[in-house]
Amino acid sequence: MKSFLKNLIKQAGKICLEEQTLLKPSDVEFKDKKDLVTKTDKKVEDFIIKQISKKHPSHDIHGEETGITDLSSDYLWIIDPIDGTTSFFHQQPFYCVSIAVQHLSKTIYGAVFIPAMNELFYADLDNGAFLNDQPISVSKTDKMINSVMATGFACLRSNLTHNNLKYFNKIVPKLRDIRRFGSAAIDLCYVACGRVDSFWEMNLNIYDIAAGAFIVEQAGGIVCDFNKGSNFPEKGIIATTPYLQKKLIENFQ
Repeated sequence: MKSFLKNLIKQAGKICLEEQTLLKPSDVEFKDKKDLVTKTDKKVEDFIIKQISKKHPSHDIHGEETGITDLSSDYLWIIDPIDGTTSFFHQQPFYCVSIAVQHLSKTIYGAVFIPAMNELFYADLDNGAFLNDQPISVSKTDKMINSVMATGFACLRSNLTHNNLKYFNKIVPKLRDIRRFGSAAIDLCYVACGRVDSFWEMNLNIYDIAAGAFIVEQAGGIVCDFNKGSNFPEKGIIATTPYLQKKLIENFQ
């Protein structure tokens, strides 16, 4: 399953690269005023589902664009065909394909591929987390002032009254700097490899974070909700290091 997953996500990423420069305004639909989907999102998801169904016909699949199948399988594949669709459409590099595999509701494999940078983040239960087959781990930064963190604003895209701005304004002055990549899956992988020290966001879906959150955990990080519980992403998501969790989570109380 490991080799199949890696090959599959790279093939999906190749489709993204080929399609990105060909996109036209007519290739975009809007879920609402700010939330767009391209024909490539659907094409990539259809490709991934077809390959999984051919290899593992009894497995269930949860795709962002197509929903959840109901085969009563112990296995579930969770797919985000393009996380960072806005970046993808605007010809920017910060988008990725994200795939997680769960067995009996527990994630056992996670992969995130960033096509524009040819970076494959991968993790499984037995061997830890990797970037292009090299082991990765979260940073050892232990002070907020020395931290670079990432966040996002899916809540604003959905016009939520309770949104990330109050947390953003509280946290950012305590940091060295902040980053905004526009893809929760990339943000999580950047925590996993130490490029950023922590990530938080709200109003995400399981397909946004399933693979990335697992990769963070396998890289030695901690993933929790805003109350330090396990109800993420429903109650917000924080991905951080053992050194920063307590200091960061105080800002959400």
